[in-house]
Formats: sequence, structure tokens, C-alpha cells
Amino acid sequence: MRSATRVTWLIGAIAIALAATSCGGGGDENKAHGNVVYAFWTDPQNPLEPANTTEVQGGKVLDMIFRGLKAYDPQTGKPELAAAQSITTKDQQTFTMTVKKGLKFSDGTPLTAKSFIDAWNYGALVTNKQLNAYFFSDIKGYDDVHPLEGAPKAKTMSGLKLIDDQTFTVTLKQKFSTWPDRLGYKAFAPLPQMFFDDHAGYLKKPVGNGPYRVESYKKGKEMKLVKNDGYTGADQAKNDGVLLKVYTDNNTAYTDLLSGNIDVIDDVPVAQLANVKTDLPGRYINQPAGIIQTIAFPFYQKAWQGKNGAKLRQGISMAIDRAAVTKQIFQDTRTPATDWTSPVLGDTGGYKEGLCGEYCQYNPTKAKQLIDEAGGIPGGKFTITTNLDTGSHKDWVDAVCNSINKVLGKENVCTLNGIGTFDDERNQITKHEMTGPFRAGWQMDYPLIDDFLTPLYKTGSSSNDGAYSNKEFDSLINQANAEPDTAKAVSLYQDAEKILVKDMPAIPLWYQNGSGAYSDRVSGVKLDAFSVPQYVDVVVKDK
Repeated sequence: MRSATRVTWLIGAIAIALAATSCGGGGDENKAHGNVVYAFWTDPQNPLEPANTTEVQGGKVLDMIFRGLKAYDPQTGKPELAAAQSITTKDQQTFTMTVKKGLKFSDGTPLTAKSFIDAWNYGALVTNKQLNAYFFSDIKGYDDVHPLEGAPKAKTMSGLKLIDDQTFTVTLKQKFSTWPDRLGYKAFAPLPQMFFDDHAGYLKKPVGNGPYRVESYKKGKEMKLVKNDGYTGADQAKNDGVLLKVYTDNNTAYTDLLSGNIDVIDDVPVAQLANVKTDLPGRYINQPAGIIQTIAFPFYQKAWQGKNGAKLRQGISMAIDRAAVTKQIFQDTRTPATDWTSPVLGDTGGYKEGLCGEYCQYNPTKAKQLIDEAGGIPGGKFTITTNLDTGSHKDWVDAVCNSINKVLGKENVCTLNGIGTFDDERNQITKHEMTGPFRAGWQMDYPLIDDFLTPLYKTGSSSNDGAYSNKEFDSLINQANAEPDTAKAVSLYQDAEKILVKDMPAIPLWYQNGSGAYSDRVSGVKLDAFSVPQYVDVVVKDK
């Protein structure tokens, strides 16, 4: 056995995890892959429209094929100019964007200021049903193109003005000093004219302006990306391309890595954490990342509403032994969460250790007391929903349920509801089909506390999958956005986060490290601050 120490209630989950083994293999897959990197992937939820991609797997590709006005430093996450020559403002409300000259999309067409204006107007327009539309809500005129009810009054936002081929201005509804730092997020990516002229063709084969271009995509099998020779940015690809292979089981991907069938994975199975350093000496990556794992609740279901709902959710949170799960399941590659953000942000970025207080601490007695005072578990039983193809989620959900069941002194009060693939799970979540709690991890889009709060918990936000709403929280977020002093803004964001302590719309579980591994055929493999492999830097040694 790879681990001599056990926590009694975790035995079942650990046994399942350790049952998986990584055997070698061979066959045609071992043939040389040329100067192409073979990597682990799962199908994204939606076609790769920047304003309609809210999840990691689609975002991984968008990071490879697009560059926005800004980009984030791979190591620090700091926003830096990319497609923008400059971004200036005199009042923190109207910003002048100057786009670099000579930039092109991978189909050879020019990238201009209009490429951004058209993309942002498309993303915001309510009839286009883009999941990331909320990211444009700070722009003047957004409410006209994206009303809460009824048809739009306009098709374009009045806050966007074209000055010339390289220049446009953006006027916001209110002052927002840190707003430009959002512009590295791919919802703000430019779009080529063919996106509008041949939308079906774009969805089949997306066209971007980044270091790679899409060559082909076979859903359920693979996506082939090749080096974009027309890309002039500093982060040129050091390989000829990346073949993203679709897996429905990360243990299979790990086995293929050992066999030489793929080169890079960024999801080491929990079953292999105890032996990955031995299996892949010097080729295992484990580093802090801007990721938090949570359990969210469907506020659109009456069972999870009501005046006692917060007390019920707080009790469930206190019934989870985070320390035991992170140690026994994750081999200390996770850290028990004490707030809703990430330590990667640091004090200046908004992280505040212990903000969640006692409600994120394991306390069986208090947990049962709160649940009983709230009237007990709705219907006596509930499930936690998660996908099964990435993240080894079955193992930790089983362990979390075992912890809760032990506290309540009953079996099968909490059980797993497994969904085969990530995209199927996301489709059910975005359609508000959840009947009970569900996995809701978050990987930061940009390194600010705002990104961990606004998209997830502000009323109507793009990733507020549980439909949580609190007017006081929304008001504090708006005040923070309008505050020109960054330190004061961070304090206001933290005040908003304190509302989450009272409401517990999602249960913080643990901060997640970036985890990856690679074959001896490649070198230069690194994970960025968001835990995504920096494919452009991967060098193929054995071609």
C-alpha cells in the first residue's frame, strides 16, 4: 500500500482511488509524433466563441489561438499590453485603446480597432445568448443591448466609439480604475470578419490571432492546432503544433503518458499522486495556482431556499473534514480553504486568510446542531453532482459525503451524482437542471479579488450558476468597482465577501495547486499562474 495511515471514514474512497494503476503500453501510438506536442484534453462545453466560453477546456484553446488587448504574465499573472499599443485614461471612466499596427488573424485578414468593437457588441447583444455577456455590462449602453426583459433597444453599445483603424474609445457607466486589467480575459478577444460573414464556418474551424491556429476538430476525439506563422507576438511557439487528445478518464491519460502516447497532462489523477514522482522523476509539476474548489447550491430550487437555508448550508460546510480530504485524497496538493478567493492573490490582490471563520472549520457537533435547527436535510437525502472525466472528482465527492454522513450518523444521506463528461455537466448546470449541490470550482481569469466574486455571486453574472442574489453584496461590488484607490477597492470587495459568510451560497473546500506531468520526449513544460500549460514553450526533443 502506498499510504500507511488512514482516516476511518475515508477508507472506502481511498481504496477506490488506489485501485487504479498506471500500466505501460505500446502499439502504433508510440510512433514518433514529429515536432507536435500531444496533450490531454476534454471536449469543451460550447463551440469556441470567446464570449460564450466560461470553462477551462474551451478557455485552454482560446488562450492558444487568441491574444487580446492585454495578456497575463505566465508566472505572475500580472496584466501586460498585448495587442494594445497603449491604453490611456484621464478620468478612469473613458479609456482610449490604441491597437498595434500590422496585426493579422490567422486567415490573413487585418486586425483593427473595429475587430474589438464588433466582437464586444456581438458578445453583449442579448439575442446572441453569449454566456460571457456580463463582462461587458460595465460599458455604457449595455442595458440597451442586453435588457433584463424584452427585446433590445439597440444592437451596439453607445460606449464604444471607433476613432480610426487603430483606435477606439470605451466609456463605462461609472469610474472603474482596474477595468482595463480584465482585458486579457478571452471574452474580450477580437473577432475576424469571417466570424460574422460565415458564422457556421467559424464554429467549425475558429480563426484567431494567437500563436496557434485551429487545423481541425473531431468532437470526442481530438483538436489539432498548428503554429500560426503569421503571428508576430513575443511568445512564438517553439514547436510545430499541439494535438489535444480527448479523454473521458484522466487515469487513462496518465497511462498513455507513461507509455509515450501523449506528452503533457495537466490533471494528475489522485490515484497517482503518491507515486508520480517515482514514475516521472523530475517531470512532475506541483505549484500554487489561482484555483478554488467549491460546492454550489441551486437557489432556483425551493428545497434550498427559505430563511433557514443559510444555516443549513453553514452546517453542511462544518460537516466536511477538509484537512482529512486534502491529506488523504490529494496528498497535500490542496490546502483547506478559509475564504472564497485564493492565496495566489496575496494581501494586495484581496486574499484574506480566515475570512470564512468557523463555518469553514470541521466541527461535527456544531454542524449537526445547525442542520437540525434548519429543519434537517431537505427530503432527508441529497446528492452532490460532478463530472467524472476530469479532476478525480468522484474520489473527493465520495470522501466529502462520507464525512457529512458520519456527522449526521446516517448512511447515504449524501451521495454522488456522477455525470460522464464535463460538457454534459456544464450543459445541465447552465440550464438550471440541478436539484441539489454541485461542484463549482473556479480558475481565475485575472488576478484580482473581483474575479473570484463578481462572476460567481453577483446577481445575473455569467458564472452565477446557482442563481444566488443579494442586493447588499451587489451594492458593495459596485462601490468597489467605482473606487479609484485600489487599496480601498480591495477593502470593499472584502466587505462584499463577508456577505458570503452569512449566506454561504457556495461552500469553499480547498485551494488547488496546479498539477502537471510530461514525457521525456519534451522539455520546457511549465504551468502558468492559472495552472494552464504554456504550450508555446514546450520543446520536442525526440522528433
